[in-house]
Amino acid sequence: MASSRARNSVNDNGDRRRSDFTTLDDADKALIELLQRDGRTPYTRLAESVGLSEAAVRQRVQRLIDSNVVQIVAVTDPLKLGFRRQAMIGIRTEGDITTVAEALAAMSEIDYLVYTSGRFDLLAEMVCEDDEHLLNVLNQQIRNIPGVSSTETFVYLRLQKQTYTWGAR
Repeated sequence: MASSRARNSVNDNGDRRRSDFTTLDDADKALIELLQRDGRTPYTRLAESVGLSEAAVRQRVQRLIDSNVVQIVAVTDPLKLGFRRQAMIGIRTEGDITTVAEALAAMSEIDYLVYTSGRFDLLAEMVCEDDEHLLNVLNQQIRNIPGVSSTETFVYLRLQKQTYTWGAR
């Protein structure tokens, strides 16, 4: 069977980091793609689709979860939960970028944080209750982190597309 390598994982703190490679075979990749379409698919249906027993599928899915290749979660609409403001914050740093990233990752308002090249050192996605909450987090928390030299805020006006079905190549 063909194999590929999974390169990212989530550590115990919820941080996504490059980790040891995990070998994925064709059945693993098929399971990942099925779960990306519907994480609630019963093991019996998954087993039929990939040609394995239900027990084998349960073990494989658990191994994929335990090795941080997949997470099975409920994806919510922040607007319907009372979070009326979302924004991407471009952050420039001075000194140790890792220290800044760790401080940002500890903030509950930040749901996505990546190191980048180019104009910004970090990009952080924030979900806030309203503009006042966003302003407070920016001014009282983010801009006060040692090593943050500047920020630029990109307020979301409308979500056009959000998908998690990029497959397992």
